[in-house]
Amino acid sequence: MSERWWRRRKRRHPWLSDFFEESDRLEKMMDEMMPQSFRSSEKRKPQKPYVFGFSVTLGPDSNPRFRKFGNPQPSYYGSEVQEEREPLVDVIEEDRELLIVAELPRMKKEDIQIHATQCNVTISVDTLEHKYYKEVALPVEIDPESTVATYKNGVLQLRLKKLVDTQLFTK
Repeated sequence: MSERWWRRRKRRHPWLSDFFEESDRLEKMMDEMMPQSFRSSEKRKPQKPYVFGFSVTLGPDSNPRFRKFGNPQPSYYGSEVQEEREPLVDVIEEDRELLIVAELPRMKKEDIQIHATQCNVTISVDTLEHKYYKEVALPVEIDPESTVATYKNGVLQLRLKKLVDTQLFTK
């Protein structure tokens, strides 16, 4: 602000002088605080990696379905970053099988644990560098003994046979 403008405004409206003086004082405080805040944020390192995303698919009823993945979880005080990440998982229903596709980048095949029951599948990884956990509720009952898993290029594929009446498929 130019000095002449300030003086002119002060003479015409003396009641505004308090407002302008206070705003100048706040501006000076902000000028002092900004460099300090940037210096302190450079010293702080993030404790946990923050991963968040979402996937949009069309359901059988042609309505969009949104699914989130990552490690922020809602809490009373906002979003809280969890140590375990939730991988992006797709469940594809075929005639006789259920295909589950999960993205688990930079994992070793040996580190992935899969636990299947008739109603759900749990995928987990617990290493020093990465922790993943996802429990998937299945749309149909499956035979847990029929699970065939493949892992390639960070993508885990699980093929599970559906538990159905065998008479339907014999002709």
